[in-house]
Order: sequence, then C-alpha cells, then structure tokens
Amino acid sequence: MQKIYLDNAATTPIRKEVIEEIVRIMQSEYGNPSSTHSIGRSAKAVIETSRKTIAKCLNCNSQEIIFTSTATEATNWILRSAVKDFGVMRIITSKVEHHATLYTILALQQEFGIQVDYLNVDCDGVLDYSKLETLLSEEATTLVSLMHVNNETGVVNDIHRIGAVCHQHKALFHCDTVQSIGKTELNLQELAIDFLVASAHKFHGPKGIGFAFVRKSLVLQPMIFGGEQEKGWRAGTEAVHQIAGMAKALALGYHHLDEERKYISDLKAYCLQELHIAYPEVVVNGSDTFYNILNILIPISPEKTAMILFNLDMKGIAVSRGSACQSGSIKPSHVLAEMLTDEALQKPSLRISFSHYNTKDEIDYLITTLKDI
Repeated sequence: MQKIYLDNAATTPIRKEVIEEIVRIMQSEYGNPSSTHSIGRSAKAVIETSRKTIAKCLNCNSQEIIFTSTATEATNWILRSAVKDFGVMRIITSKVEHHATLYTILALQQEFGIQVDYLNVDCDGVLDYSKLETLLSEEATTLVSLMHVNNETGVVNDIHRIGAVCHQHKALFHCDTVQSIGKTELNLQELAIDFLVASAHKFHGPKGIGFAFVRKSLVLQPMIFGGEQEKGWRAGTEAVHQIAGMAKALALGYHHLDEERKYISDLKAYCLQELHIAYPEVVVNGSDTFYNILNILIPISPEKTAMILFNLDMKGIAVSRGSACQSGSIKPSHVLAEMLTDEALQKPSLRISFSHYNTKDEIDYLITTLKDI
C-alpha cells in the first residue's frame, strides 16, 4: 500500500542532506562542547557556526539565538520569565494560539494572578487588530503573545503591524513562528519582535531541537540550572548533531525557498480545484492562508464523519483534523470553535498540509479516496 504524507504542519520529513550532516557530526564531533581540549573545542565550533548560520537566515545577531529542545520549551521559558523577571502584569493573546502558549498563560494566571486579555477572531480567523490597539493604550506592563501562522488553519497574522503597535506602546512581543520559519522570509532587523520560537522538525530538520530568539537588550533568567551552556540560560550538554542538523535544514529551506514555495503553492491550488470539482460545497476554513496549509469542511453524511481519518489512514493517506498535539481528543478544534458556527463544527474538518515532496498524483489519490468514502 502506498503511503501519502499530507500532514506537514504536524512534522516534516527530514531532508537527505540534513540526515547526512547529522550522521557526519555524530561520527566526527563526539566531544563535549564544554571541554577545553581540541576535540571539545571542535564540537563547540560546530555549535557556534550553526548559531551564526541561523542568525544569518533571520538577519539577527548570533548571540540572540538560544538553543532549546522545542518551541514549546522556549515558549514556557519566555512567558514565565517575562512575568517573574520583567514584571509583566498583563498578557494579550488569542484563543486560537497553540496550546503551548495558551496553557502556559493559564498556568501563569493561576500562579501569579496576571491579567489575560484575549483578542477575538472573525469567521475567517482574522484577528481584531483594533482591539489590540485599544488594549495597548491602557497602562499596564504588557506582553503580547501572538503566532505568525496558525497551525490548524494557516491564517497569517500581520506580525509587522503587531510588532509596530507593541513597540509604539512599549509592550513586549512574543511570536510563535513554528509554522512559518524556513518557509517565508523573516527579517528580525525589520520586525519589532522581542521573542521568537521555532522547532526544527517543522522545516525538514530533526525532532527534539529548536531555538529561541531573544532580543539582545533583554536578559532572561535560566530555564534550567547547572552549567554555563547557552549563556547559562539552559544548562546541560548540547546536542551537537541536532543543532547542526537544524542549522543545515534552515539554510536549505531558505536556499530553495522561491522554487519550493511556488511548487507548493501550485500544488495547494490544484488540490483545492480538485476538491471543488468533487465537492462543490466544500468550504475553506480561514482566508488568505499560508501556502502550505489547507483546512476544509467537507459536506459528507454525519454517519461517515467520525471515521473519515481512520478510513483515509487505512488507504495510506496521512492528514489530520487539526493540531497533532490534540489528535487523540474527541473535542472539536479550539481554533475552529472560535471561528465557526455550531452547525459547521459538526461537519468533518480536514487539515491538508503540503511539502515539496508531495505530487499531483498524490492529490488525485486523496480526492479519489475521499469520494470512495
């Protein structure tokens, strides 16, 4: 049975060149980067070269890049430190953020009694930017936490606008760029972002490694205590091979960005065209969505709704109904619940997310299989 992977918003296949780089580093750079002998110094050089590579991709200072295990870890650290160390008394966010953000904020609200204000989104998933400006006009030490690209719908937030209004009102801006980094340009000299988080496995790199961007004027407290790794902010011996693999993946993503973005955009357009032919009443969730994510409502009978993902999986097709982090939940998507009517929420939603490894033949097979179901 053929396997068709259309769940690239959950994770991505590792590029061949990245695997080769990881294996090379594992074989040759086995030293502890904190050791002072030549073998340790060589491993340390790999880390710092990787840091410079990532910084070059984002147009920032290499010392502003801090390696973490995941974007989830980085978000937990940044939000907690902002409240504990910077005196943030209010966080502005939205209810369509990733749970890494939402659950961290809820925990901080319970622990420290901070004020939390949520921006609404409309039926297309678009933020209420006017409310953001109104809230920021009120005096309070504030952090704004809003993602760039929604991981379920692909709706793109205007982070240039958000950053500018945050800067104007002296509010900190934390941005989850997990779905966009490596897939679109991010110039941190032009964007007024204070904190950015990313995970390598979303841009064809290895799992278990990510990074945070922390604007150099800001000093956080350690997330893990111990040694002096990562400025003393994240103690523990670094995973040299993972870091090198992440840097390689990001550099390759940006090197091939134009050609792969066009290819994936055309593939998404073809998929939507064929879906409309098969299901004239299909509805796209979200407007002006990112080029590799397509979230749809399919008009099929209620008795077939519950088993649609199972049936697709049995045919070798991997898609999802939303975030992989909640794929085992029977609750409706918290993102779609903010956008859709109760009636629409009863219909099956599918998130189809593409990469440059996908083909039109795979899309044809998906459509045929859906029609058979």
